[in-house]
Amino acid sequence: MLESLLEALQFSPHNIPLKLQIAKLYMQQRSFAEAEQQLIEIIDLDNNHLEAKYELANCFYKQQKVTAAEVLLEEIIKKKTEKKYLELLCYCQINQENYSDAQETYKELLELDANYENEDFDNVLKVNTTTREPDFVDEDGLSFLKKPTTNFASIGGMDNIKKEIDLKIIKPLEHRDLYKAYGKKIGGGILLYGPPGCGKTHIARATAGEINANFISVGINDILDMWIGNSEKNLHEIFETARKNTPCVIFIDEIDALGANRNDVNKTSGRTVINQFLAELDGIDADNDGILVLGATNAPWHLDPAFRRPGRFDRIIFVSPPDVEAKAAIFNIHLQEKPTETIDYMALAKAAKEFSGADIQAAIDVAVETKLEASFKDGIPKPLSTKDILKAIKKIKPSTKEWFVSSKNYALYANDSGLYDDILAYLNIKK
Repeated sequence: MLESLLEALQFSPHNIPLKLQIAKLYMQQRSFAEAEQQLIEIIDLDNNHLEAKYELANCFYKQQKVTAAEVLLEEIIKKKTEKKYLELLCYCQINQENYSDAQETYKELLELDANYENEDFDNVLKVNTTTREPDFVDEDGLSFLKKPTTNFASIGGMDNIKKEIDLKIIKPLEHRDLYKAYGKKIGGGILLYGPPGCGKTHIARATAGEINANFISVGINDILDMWIGNSEKNLHEIFETARKNTPCVIFIDEIDALGANRNDVNKTSGRTVINQFLAELDGIDADNDGILVLGATNAPWHLDPAFRRPGRFDRIIFVSPPDVEAKAAIFNIHLQEKPTETIDYMALAKAAKEFSGADIQAAIDVAVETKLEASFKDGIPKPLSTKDILKAIKKIKPSTKEWFVSSKNYALYANDSGLYDDILAYLNIKK
């Protein structure tokens, strides 16, 4: 059938329905490169052809070009919302561990079709009510309280950071009686800052796994609400859930958006959210013993100084790009369970100068895409070699460079307290 359609296409090269049918047949045969070519040609002929764009997004997803698929789907959904568009977008978001956005997409799916069911989404995004208490479930039936399966052993490098967290968090839990004798509470706050993609979220999740604590991971979208008073209510519910389930780690990503300097916040509503957050950190009306609050930010200089007061975020840790040994470990972790030849991990680590963990993942993805194209011919997976990954590394620009340009200025000219000395030390700059 495919051969007949391709022959017909020679006589009608701009026949869009014909090209779409050919692309779908290629997809069925897992000939994704050929399908992609046909779909791109359709879009060149008709840029408003949503079905072709959806099929192209699906083709990208099948080839592990997840970011490209997500961008295309967001463009489609702006024009038209359909169940299959949202479903594929949700798969993309889960694939990239972007769970807060995936939850929002899943909510949209359920609003579109109250009878919609998806076991894959339920396993990742919904609470299992047979094994969890009702308090663990928010009003939409989505869970944000989890027990991480990762620990420090799953993190490459970061030895200094692990040591600091061990002293601040793990030792107090192992020696509760000693801390109680000195009147010291277990818990507190730690602020992780550094370039994007260097493992701040991963170290937070691994910390909870290391101490066998419950883990609440929330993004700004989970807290901030358009209705006055709801953001404060959301914050209180998160802390109350943690207090009922100690020991518990609350991880708040992009905390600078929540705890912005009050002098920079014009609206009263924004200031009340910050004040509510500070009140929850202080445990004014409740006991925060056994609660650790981990915040992550790329821009600590935008945080309100009140957050850095002792008893709140009294320990600030710089999460730098991984060193050579850590990069080698990260390459090793990401290449496990992939078809590979004997890999020279140190050679890869040395070539990946200024790379973050996310940049390393991106380089591996590029190498995998090249191997996928070669494997389509006979359907046999081709093993990755050191040479393949070195070629991919050359195609990736380190994402940390831009961050260090701006952070260096803060470290040099807005660092009276010595808060950003770690940045200067990393850059080998003497103040």
